[in-house]
Amino acid sequence: MRMKFPVIAAILLVPLLVGQARGTEKSTFDSGGVPIAYCVSGKGEPVVLIHGLFSSATMNWQLPGIVKMLAEHNQVVALDVRGHGRSGKPKEEDAYGVKMAEDVIRLMDHLKIEKAHIAGYSMGGMIAMKLMVVHPERVLSGALGGMGWLREGSFLQGFWEKLGAREGGAAPAALIRSIGRLAVTEEELKGIKIPVTVLVGDRDPVKNLYVTPLTQVRKDWPVVVIEGAGHLDCILKAQFKDELKKWLDKNARK
Repeated sequence: MRMKFPVIAAILLVPLLVGQARGTEKSTFDSGGVPIAYCVSGKGEPVVLIHGLFSSATMNWQLPGIVKMLAEHNQVVALDVRGHGRSGKPKEEDAYGVKMAEDVIRLMDHLKIEKAHIAGYSMGGMIAMKLMVVHPERVLSGALGGMGWLREGSFLQGFWEKLGAREGGAAPAALIRSIGRLAVTEEELKGIKIPVTVLVGDRDPVKNLYVTPLTQVRKDWPVVVIEGAGHLDCILKAQFKDELKKWLDKNARK
């Protein structure tokens, strides 16, 4: 009897999933009427991980081994952004946008975390930057992976609304249309006082679209280029993981 590839893949992934889940608390809490799934691992200074579009905490952070690595010295919190994974998936556009950033603050309140390091990848990077603008008092430092600056008034802001014109897909269309609401102005970008590091693949189109405009305004934010990495595989690179750890070590409270 021949097994199809998805079945074989599932069998091979089971041990990996079990291994990554050990010592991880998985739960759900209510965030303004929307259930938000999250996991907590390790002890120490807290770091919150925000995944990218069409992904989840498991796919973006657990399976690549990032949660396990960071949990050796930190309390690692990873959530499923609303509209993704095990979290609620509202159909209204007003349920997304900045509310995706507010979910992080509500989760921190739920876990009684006063301040945390915030790392976001791709869309998660947009959420992380918005969070640094609207709630700077809750952020110790930031890491933008596979992302730079979604500028208020740019063509990229309108791009997301057009991309979410059709229903169906791995995430609600309302969520995709709302991504433009995560844009920040140049004044807001300049006003961020939190130390921020940018990690981007050398083959990632984001490098030119989002990171280059960012470096023109924030020359003080270090940009680490991950060698041999595109947008989707950057999180799998050993260099990406090492640089995340360096970012946390550098910005740890003494």
